[in-house]
Amino acid sequence: MAKQANSLSVVIPVHNELENLALLHQRVSDVMSSVNVEYEVVYVDDGSSDGSFSLLEQLAATDLHVKVVGLSRNFGQTAALAAGVAHSSGEVLVLLDADLQNDPADIPRLLARLEEGYDLVSGWRRRRRGDGWLRCLFSRLANALIARIAGIAIHDLGCTLKVYRRAVFAHVPLYGEMHRLLAAYAALAGARIAEVEVTHHPRHAGRSHYGLDRTLRVLLDLLILKFYRSFATRPQQLLGLPGLLTLALGVAFLPLALVLSLLTDRPRVGSRPGPVLLGMAGCCCFSLLSLQLGVLAEMLMRTYYESQNKRPYIVRCLVSGAERCECW
Repeated sequence: MAKQANSLSVVIPVHNELENLALLHQRVSDVMSSVNVEYEVVYVDDGSSDGSFSLLEQLAATDLHVKVVGLSRNFGQTAALAAGVAHSSGEVLVLLDADLQNDPADIPRLLARLEEGYDLVSGWRRRRRGDGWLRCLFSRLANALIARIAGIAIHDLGCTLKVYRRAVFAHVPLYGEMHRLLAAYAALAGARIAEVEVTHHPRHAGRSHYGLDRTLRVLLDLLILKFYRSFATRPQQLLGLPGLLTLALGVAFLPLALVLSLLTDRPRVGSRPGPVLLGMAGCCCFSLLSLQLGVLAEMLMRTYYESQNKRPYIVRCLVSGAERCECW
């Protein structure tokens, strides 16, 4: 059983949410004041242009629990979350959107589940309000695909409302657009994950920053996730095996090409042996390129781990006699 957290940080990325911030802060404050732990609310202004940062400054001046991180421009949600995590101090981190579609009142239930021994508790928007049926359909398909590739039983990886132990971020760095697959990468690192059904509301005010294009981008991110899960420490097996197979195919074409060349007077492209010769050459070229790329990827992987003193494993705890040391 994990020990109860002594401090909490609520991290909220903000981008042009001026009309939502006052009500959002009131709801978050009401909920956090009922939780018997020390807490802070870290707002990260991601280059807002509608006056959101000015309102956040006012909140910080009137509420000692508030910390505001202002970014120089719009870097995206993943960068904003990374900035919020870096400037927070809580043992447990609560990530929340600023659009009021997720209800802060669900936070205590997620915290209670976390104390059962989990490292990450994810919200599940089982009944989504205010989102079109097409967006919901694409989201469900993407979530099912991600869960299958990552090997985790999570229904809604796209829900921002999640509760993490800080140690999770020591093993899962934030960059690019990893916020969509953060729980999946945490699972690959060995985090124990649970899911709690949460309330979902229509957007209170403002314009949604999400579209169907973001769902489609997830499919591209899945390629990296699959590589990270299966071939991150052995890229040669991904690239070298197709290279060997095509090399064998190219070599198999060689006797056939020679026989056809002997049976014809003028072997040339367009004649009978032409396609065979081209196929053999193509297979050999592809195989050589695959093998070379595999060697380069293997060298880059080893440089990545060795230059940063990284290890291809993560230790959760150490036990010696009656002593137990938690590394997470």
